[in-house]
Formats: sequence, structure tokens, C-alpha cells
Amino acid sequence: MFKKWLATLALITSMFALSGCGYNTMQSQDEAANAAWSEVLNQYQRRADLIPNLVNTVKGYAKHEEEVFTRVTEARSKVGSIQMTAEDATDPEKVKQYQQAQGELSSALSRLLVVSENYPQLKADQNFRDLQAQLEGTENRISLARNNYIKSVQTYNTTIRQFPQNITAKIFGMKTRANFTVENEAAVSTSPKVAF
Repeated sequence: MFKKWLATLALITSMFALSGCGYNTMQSQDEAANAAWSEVLNQYQRRADLIPNLVNTVKGYAKHEEEVFTRVTEARSKVGSIQMTAEDATDPEKVKQYQQAQGELSSALSRLLVVSENYPQLKADQNFRDLQAQLEGTENRISLARNNYIKSVQTYNTTIRQFPQNITAKIFGMKTRANFTVENEAAVSTSPKVAF
């Protein structure tokens, strides 16, 4: 009888100990980071879906800008070939590859929009203006989604690195998650030079 009572007491004590170890908090924060990552992917997909329409609209006006169209298409294809999941978001190397591909696509889109500046008729085209506004809105959504993901990862990483939760994290094999970084930190840390 005493052994049964002692086993019950040990079970209850361990339940209370585990409830205070942060495991459930880590799980909910990990899920929040996964959801935030899914929203990042959702917004990047929205941008990828807009690109063919934008390219085709510009093609109608700027037929001789084939190199720009090719770069946009290749960059979009490269982004599409990298399949990211919430689990992949924990791998810093995969996140870096994904960021690099998205950066190349952003660069190619910038060149496409620069080309459009050379065609006043294109800039006046309602379809082009609508697509450009949608793309701008999507870029803002991407920025917001990335910001939310960064905050979710920061919260999760902070939790699993704090004592005593770090012990629980080690026991259950939880690792810090990779976060978005700036591709070329030196370039963005200096102010651009403006000369008139």
C-alpha cells in the first residue's frame, strides 16, 4: 500500500515538474513559428503568381528587353524549385538558399520595373498599374509576414535558451530555429550617396 501511495505521489510530482518545465510553451511557440513561416511562404507564392501577368504585360510594350524577361523567368523558376516546409525552416542552410533565391527574384523584378520606366505607354496601361499596385502590396505583405516570423522565432529561441527550459529543450532535442538575415549586411549598413 505504501509503495502504491509513493508511486502515485511520484507520478503527481513529476506531472507538476513537467508542467513547469516549459515543454508546452515551447511546443506552442514552435507551432506559432511554423504558422508564421507558412504565411511567409503564402506571400512569396502570391508574388510568384503575379509575376507571369506582370511579365506578359510588359512584354507587349518592350519586346526587345528579352534578357530581362529571361532573368525574371529563371529567378521565378529557381524560387519554385526550392520547396520549403515548416521543418525546413529549422535548417539554417535551407533558409539561406531560400532567401538567396528570393533575393534574386526581387532583383530581377526590380530590373523589370526599371525597364517599364522607359515606356510611358506601359506606365499608363491600367493592367500594368493594377499589377504593379498588387505587387507593391504583396511586397508589403511579405515584409510583414517576415517580420512576424522573425518575432516568433525570437520568442521560441529565447524560451529554449533560458534556464530551466534549456534543459527540457535538450532532453527533447529542440534546437534554435534559423531566422531571416540580410544578404549583404555591409551594403545596407551604409547610407546611400545622393548627388544632384
